[in-house]
Amino acid sequence: MPFPDIDPVLIQIGPLAIRWYALAYVAGFILGWRYAVRLVKTARIWGPAGPPATVTQIDDLMLWITLGVIVGGRLGHVFFYTPEVIWTDPVEILKTWHGGMSFHGGAIGVAVAIVGFAIANRIDILRLADLVAPGVPFGLFFGRLANFINSELWGRTTDVPWAVVFPNGGPIPRHPSQLYEAGLEGIVLFLLLLWATHRAGWLQRRGAVTGLFLTGYGTFRILVETVREPDAYMPLFPFGLTMGMILSTPMVIAGVVLLALAFRQPKDAHESA
Repeated sequence: MPFPDIDPVLIQIGPLAIRWYALAYVAGFILGWRYAVRLVKTARIWGPAGPPATVTQIDDLMLWITLGVIVGGRLGHVFFYTPEVIWTDPVEILKTWHGGMSFHGGAIGVAVAIVGFAIANRIDILRLADLVAPGVPFGLFFGRLANFINSELWGRTTDVPWAVVFPNGGPIPRHPSQLYEAGLEGIVLFLLLLWATHRAGWLQRRGAVTGLFLTGYGTFRILVETVREPDAYMPLFPFGLTMGMILSTPMVIAGVVLLALAFRQPKDAHESA
């Protein structure tokens, strides 16, 4: 299948370029923010304890999360994938326009933002995380579509009928792994979380939705890593592991632990805690 002719730059005005990748971040932030507001306003899904934050607090939280994603994503890419930059060209760390963002770094940044905001506003940390987690798949979906448009992070070579010949991936067809991730981490994970929040009543179990998110994302990422081409500059890890698998495994473990703890207590146990 030929690569679609989509220019990574949507609009070019002199030296100013508006890229699909930047718009993906904007769309993810806006949709995630509005979805969190909608969750707060849907009283029935929270049970007697009610939502952990107000709409105004969610508006304030978005600044913290935005900074967490950008700073954490950039530092994560440097520390996890290109640590040599720290001593060879430390100024490069600040040049985010050169590309290089890590989801796992961004996730750590968001976790720090949630903890800091919760402490500053005296909000239960896990319940606030349960509110934030359902909106994350929006950013994942648009971000992976942007990766596809940029012809980056493509998959391993394959002969499946839907394989794509990427402009900078050589003449050999490859798995469109970005689209796999968009489907699994974006659509499927969103639907799982939607079921948990609106059907299963998991927002009334402290940490359950966060646990489902961590377990779901980590599992989907590990699966896609089996067909995703490892970065050429990364070392060869034993047992065919990739950096994505290594970073996602603790997420799965943490998610399973949170789920186990959440279901050891009755619903709304946090109300009297």
